[in-house]
Amino acid sequence: MSDRIFGGIGLILAVFYAWQASVIQESFLTDAVGPKMFPYIIAAVMGLSSIYFLLKPDPEPHWPRAGRLAEIGFAVLVLFAYAQVLPELGFVISTALAATYLTWRLGSRPLESVVIGIGTSVGIYVVFRLLLGLSLARGPFGF
Repeated sequence: MSDRIFGGIGLILAVFYAWQASVIQESFLTDAVGPKMFPYIIAAVMGLSSIYFLLKPDPEPHWPRAGRLAEIGFAVLVLFAYAQVLPELGFVISTALAATYLTWRLGSRPLESVVIGIGTSVGIYVVFRLLLGLSLARGPFGF
């Protein structure tokens, strides 16, 4: 039953996401793909995944214990905090902090998590900002 609830909520979110993507204002100077394509792809994948859960639910899902649920909840709070501090700290610092915490909670040792967090942040910055020329939030140090 819980898988079907999850699938139904996911399907509603996918439809809402697709609707929000449809109202994105497009400039007359867009490329052939446009700014709506990536959100549409995400909505389609989310919708198909949700339909799978509606049609083939797990008969006996195993829910994590309360401690693990609290850890998942805290990870969600970290992602909300990430969105809040992104404009102030910038992409590189915010992403490094969030990725460091999340990889640590996924099982990496603290020093490994710091290296992974910084490497992830810098790697994404290089690809999206330097190679693709996309705009990312600038922090107090200009990057």
